[in-house]
Amino acid sequence: MNERATTSAADAQPVWHVSEGLSLFAGALGRNARHSHSVPVFLAGLYERFSLRIGNGTWQRCRSAVVPAGLPYEFDMGGSPLAVVYAEPGRLTVGEMHRLVGPARSEQGALVGQGGEISVLRQSFEDSDSAVWLSEALEDLAGFAEARAGAIDPRVRRVLRSLRQDHLAFDRADNAAGAAKLSASRFQHLFTQQVGVPYRRYRAWCRMRAAISAVLDGSNLTDAAHAAGFSDQPHFSREFRRIFGAPPHHGLANARRRQRPAAN
Repeated sequence: MNERATTSAADAQPVWHVSEGLSLFAGALGRNARHSHSVPVFLAGLYERFSLRIGNGTWQRCRSAVVPAGLPYEFDMGGSPLAVVYAEPGRLTVGEMHRLVGPARSEQGALVGQGGEISVLRQSFEDSDSAVWLSEALEDLAGFAEARAGAIDPRVRRVLRSLRQDHLAFDRADNAAGAAKLSASRFQHLFTQQVGVPYRRYRAWCRMRAAISAVLDGSNLTDAAHAAGFSDQPHFSREFRRIFGAPPHHGLANARRRQRPAAN
């Protein structure tokens, strides 16, 4: 059953929210090609079901899904809005995100459902003043999912914290291993085991988050790409397509961070 939007989905600007623990995109999309993320994601069709394909499986219609880090998937929204919540390592696990989907079936490690915790994400898309309350609302959503930050090994968590504060930290896995006081091989194994993707790939995700934040703060794509450490805009565009399954002009090129309304 479709739910009528209180604002035109075609006219509404996409929502981007980038923070240390939970990030969010909400906006109208078409078909995003096969891609995978460096963190687990919660997908929710804001007004209706959408077409989803996990790995090499068959296409199916669903309202929500949780996709683990590293698992390829693709979707077709047909122009309807989709919300994607990105959970950083230690913030929410796939098992904890199960509660956001509700009753679901497992497919290749993903969870696919026909309902879920969608209302607050829909409100963030419709409310032009959602910057006032979005951070708190996402934390409430995580609380509902019963996140437990202590699940990540403290040595890996130390590296993750440094990368979130400065995405240029530890340009080599050897340097990160030194900070974790582990051998390079042990660190690589432990990091992949704990986070779900190799160190190099997660660091690329941190760089992409930095570039998106720069765009939301007003930088053009070229300046944002250079500031985040990409060699040029085409390099950034290739990485964006690899991570999100679509070029950056789909939902990012004209995006800006929603501002808190000025106090009276």
